[in-house]
Amino acid sequence: MIREVKKDELYQLLELYKFLHNDEKFDDTEHLKDVWEEIFNDMNHHIIVYEEDGNIVSSCVCVIIPNLTRNQRPYAFVENVVTHNEYRNKGYATSCLNYAKEIALGNNFYKMMLLTGSKRQSTLDFYKNAGYNSNDKTAFIQWLK
Repeated sequence: MIREVKKDELYQLLELYKFLHNDEKFDDTEHLKDVWEEIFNDMNHHIIVYEEDGNIVSSCVCVIIPNLTRNQRPYAFVENVVTHNEYRNKGYATSCLNYAKEIALGNNFYKMMLLTGSKRQSTLDFYKNAGYNSNDKTAFIQWLK
């Protein structure tokens, strides 16, 4: 089942994120809870999840960015696309991305963007098959400590 995350599913989501960054540790702090509260209550921040067998097995984040150009049409940034290892190649991440696209189409976005750190051809092909291209823009990242 595809849907948006529920407020009480923070820890399930964090468990899934271990498949995104396997070296990441999530300390159960007040700061974590405050950030979760802020994200959950932000109407421009959508955490899309795919639930299978009562567990969150795939997810992506779709953040709406209001915009002054392009006739004030918003755009979206998609991030944290992840699927649990045991549930890969079943179309769940594609369903999450399609749900994000439905949000975009329903709100008159003019574009959606995503970045990936992966260099694996299968991952790049996955994003191309989902409708994204790497030809139109060049991404630059500045990591901040």
